[in-house]
Amino acid sequence: MTGTANVSLASTDGIQVSVYTITVKDMPAEFVEDGIIRILAIGNSFSSDGVESYLYELAKEEGIPIVIGNLIIGASSLDMHWQNASGNIPAYEYWKRDQNGSISRTPETSIEAGLADEQWDYISFQQVSRNSGQYETYVTPLPLLLNYVKSKATHPYVKYIQHQTWAYAQNTTHEGFANYNNDQITMYNAIVDATGRAKNLVGLDILIPVGTAIQNGRTSVIGDKYTRDGYHLDVNIGRYTAACTWFEAISGKSVIGNTYKPFTLSEYHAEIAQNAAHNATLKPSEITEMVDYKGDGPDALTDEVFISFGSETVTSGWNGFMGSSSYTKGKFILNLKDKNDVFTGASIEIVEGFNSRNDTGEKGTITDFNMSDDLSSYSYFGNSKLDFSEKLIEKSVLKLSGLDNSKTYDLCFFGSKSSAVLGENGETKYTSKGKNEIAVLLDAANNKSNTVCANGIQPDDNGDILITINAGENNNNVYGFYCINAMRITLSN
Repeated sequence: MTGTANVSLASTDGIQVSVYTITVKDMPAEFVEDGIIRILAIGNSFSSDGVESYLYELAKEEGIPIVIGNLIIGASSLDMHWQNASGNIPAYEYWKRDQNGSISRTPETSIEAGLADEQWDYISFQQVSRNSGQYETYVTPLPLLLNYVKSKATHPYVKYIQHQTWAYAQNTTHEGFANYNNDQITMYNAIVDATGRAKNLVGLDILIPVGTAIQNGRTSVIGDKYTRDGYHLDVNIGRYTAACTWFEAISGKSVIGNTYKPFTLSEYHAEIAQNAAHNATLKPSEITEMVDYKGDGPDALTDEVFISFGSETVTSGWNGFMGSSSYTKGKFILNLKDKNDVFTGASIEIVEGFNSRNDTGEKGTITDFNMSDDLSSYSYFGNSKLDFSEKLIEKSVLKLSGLDNSKTYDLCFFGSKSSAVLGENGETKYTSKGKNEIAVLLDAANNKSNTVCANGIQPDDNGDILITINAGENNNNVYGFYCINAMRITLSN
């Protein structure tokens, strides 16, 4: 026997506060509990950030078989999901990872088809990020979408999830940030309020507090480095923190001590992520200050650290801002490795971007950086004098963080531009500033063998050093091109 009943709760003055739909279904004869946890997200790129990376591995590490599905439309709102559901529109990419770890992507899939593919134990909903803290945007579409999903779901004991997404980085350029007065904490508080009320509005079973986990992590030494573009999660610490939150909320097992971590994270940073997620599941509506994770952790920079700018390949012993699109403000490398591939706990961020990348650096270089041609030939550049590609970039700024403010560091730089004409001076000025300040100059024109070093730079009280890069006074290029191909960080003797 099957049937549904609608239950409305109202205050004494007649104002409706909650609506519940109770569905009774016959136990399907073909249903067999096989011990596999099946999770389906109906979402957008933020659900990709939440479930597509590391959740499978965390579950596998605990011996939990899992299947993960994600119905994705970028920037899709609850209103759009309801329109697609009611019209049975095949508008989704259906991403799926089966119990063996195999990943498939099926275009032009409908919500109905995704629901029918598995007997899902858990099905999640979320609002588009710009509206995630605006409760009124949940009130109409969420009950309609939930009722539709309930009519199509095949697991007799399916549980429904509200995915609490995260506030943008404070320096984001996302236009939706204006909905929250361009303030991260305002956005976070609004998301907590809206998702909590939405969960109660329709009686969802579980809230997964990724937004709180991310905000917890931001109180640690990592700071506001959880996104890759100001709103989507960083693919390492950001997505790992989200996956840890999903894992603990679904499995009921503490994620602390789970031995799986991405190879890109140090043990210390993985511990931060796990504790941020665990504290969020304990207190999903408030920020837990990460008081034990304010410092650099057990890892420390004791050996040479090399960084490349724009290279195409990952090279052992090197860190890199990879490829042609990582030269902009906000890009960062969270946990730098030394030349032996040991994590140091230090980070580097581009706080003022470059114009672009070029591949005109010299090959066959002869320096103590021992660079391959791929490393030496790529650089990020700016132009201090005239517009180039409709941009005038007078200076670029890097920030090193997570350093020991009681020690000093030697910062060495290599820049090269092989296409310089006869008589051209490509002088680039590298100014390093912590508690002290040192500027060094390097002519990058056709440079194959020279580097320059600012020795004895002491980080400021926060453990930071700022590096400003611009054209030197002797630079006679008409555009004032300056560049950086590579740099090295070492402890001073």
